[in-house]
Amino acid sequence: MIERVRAVLVTADDTMLVIRRTRPGIPEYWVLPGGGVEHDDVSREAALHREIHEEIAGKADIIRLLHTMESDDERQLFYLARIATWSFEDRTGPEFSAEGRGEYALEEIPLTPEGLDGIDLKPEGIAHVLRGAISAGGLGAEASL
Repeated sequence: MIERVRAVLVTADDTMLVIRRTRPGIPEYWVLPGGGVEHDDVSREAALHREIHEEIAGKADIIRLLHTMESDDERQLFYLARIATWSFEDRTGPEFSAEGRGEYALEEIPLTPEGLDGIDLKPEGIAHVLRGAISAGGLGAEASL
C-alpha cells in the first residue's frame, strides 16, 4: 500500500499554506504540502519533515495526526503542524523540474470556512474535515499550543 503524508501548515497569522496546482486541461486545484513516504524514511513524521523541506524549504513543528484517509491501494495521513518560516523560491522537490507536471504556487489562505470555500482543496474529504474542525474552533487554537 502506498502511504502519503500531508500537512495542514498553520502560520503565526492563523493562515494555512496550500499549493495551487495548475495543469493543462484540468481545472486548477489546491493541495496540502506533502508527498510519498519513501522506504528510507525512518518514520511518517520524518517523511513529512523531508517533504516540507523539499516543497517549501520550511521547518514545521508537528502537533498531531489530524486525519487518515484510506482506499484500496493508498493511505493518506494528514498532520496538523505549526510553521514559522518557509521559502517557495528555495524548494528542491523533484516534481518542480519534471516536464508536464504543470505549475505549483504556494498560497496562504485564511484558516476559516470561507477561506476553504474559496479554493478547490483536494482530496475533497480533507476539506470537509478541516471545515468541521475550524467550525468547532479547534484547529487554530490547537496549533497555537
